[in-house]
Amino acid sequence: MATEILMPELGESVHEGTVSRWIKNVGDFVKEDEPVVEIMTDKVNTELGAPASGTLVKILIPEGGDVAVFATMGIIEEDAELAKQMLAGEVSAEAPAAPAASATPAASEPAPAQEEVPAASADNGERMWFSPLVRAMAKEHGLSEGELRSIAGSGAGGRVNKKDVEGYLKNRGSRSSAAPTAAPSMPQVKPVEPTTAGDGQELVPLTGMRKMIAEAMVRSHAVPTVSTLIEVDVTNMVEFRSRNKDAFQQQYGVKLTYTPFLIKALTECLQDFPFLNAALMPDNQIVVNNGVQLGVAVSLGEKGEGGLIVPVIRDTHKKDLVAIAKDLEEIAAKARGNKLGVEDVKGGTFTLTNPGSYGATLGTPMISAPQSGILGTYGIVQRPVIIDGMIAIRSMMNVVLTYDHRLVDGLMAGRFLQAFKQKIEAFAFFK
Repeated sequence: MATEILMPELGESVHEGTVSRWIKNVGDFVKEDEPVVEIMTDKVNTELGAPASGTLVKILIPEGGDVAVFATMGIIEEDAELAKQMLAGEVSAEAPAAPAASATPAASEPAPAQEEVPAASADNGERMWFSPLVRAMAKEHGLSEGELRSIAGSGAGGRVNKKDVEGYLKNRGSRSSAAPTAAPSMPQVKPVEPTTAGDGQELVPLTGMRKMIAEAMVRSHAVPTVSTLIEVDVTNMVEFRSRNKDAFQQQYGVKLTYTPFLIKALTECLQDFPFLNAALMPDNQIVVNNGVQLGVAVSLGEKGEGGLIVPVIRDTHKKDLVAIAKDLEEIAAKARGNKLGVEDVKGGTFTLTNPGSYGATLGTPMISAPQSGILGTYGIVQRPVIIDGMIAIRSMMNVVLTYDHRLVDGLMAGRFLQAFKQKIEAFAFFK
């Protein structure tokens, strides 16, 4: 009996993911619930267990390939003898058209003649495979099997994805209105020329975490943003931490870093400037958040080798400094152990990033669309400052606010930064 490995629904807003790694190879025996494939969704790696015990006889979505929710990624054959025949090519290891659990009377209606036609682009005689999402779109818009096969796929291995179907439907509509008697024909998409490595070079595919970050940055780059800089005197904060860090850890069981103070001050400012805690949606509706769900950039892996990720500390507007410090330590520990889940990174309303923790003194952080802002705090440096006509050595920090200029103008941004500066410099958190 063949069992499909399906892409699960990992969250309400998660419609697809990326296969970042196959833990098992074709021909390997796997036990039920044993990790078999790793999925990247919303910058979180999730290991999926095998749905049944047996032999992995086919991988349908390669590493780096996109996969829609409920689509088939691979096939496990529970019968050992049949699995050997499949691996030897004596029996086809092709996935069924749809999972048996979701079969409906309508699923028994496909025309046999069309099902037997091999795909034009398949040289090995296999049928062209379409994801359930693509099949649903074809049914909704009345696309015939022939039309579906004619679409040039831009996905992994030439697969047809959602964007390909949308592009075809757009061109199909314009052609049918201009020349209703002409048979529709898709323009040939010029294939991307493969990159070749030169002398002393090597090629590394863009997959997993880096691919998800790249896609998110492209989306965010489409937002018109501005960055504004301010200097903050953090001498009081530095001296308080230096005097109290050991006692704080003994009393509360967590390390006292600068970040909880920054989070507390930032949260209070966001409540005073709600448009910086908002999001402009595609239908031009502004979602203004009453509560603060603060995303905080932390490093992945024990030594930060996995890059940065932005888990969310919930309801920071309801928490004191100690609770924030505990939450921060908890999410940092989960990130170091690669134990963050999808829910840990969802629902942020604003983001704080602290490049100063790795020595950066200035930069321009990029917002995480559709959030309207991100605050970057940078390295603390001692330098001479003029105070009341006298020179004093103070601990200074650069703070940069990047914001969506459609929602936030320069005046609001300047007032927001001044409010943040005053809260940090007054350092009245314990008064």
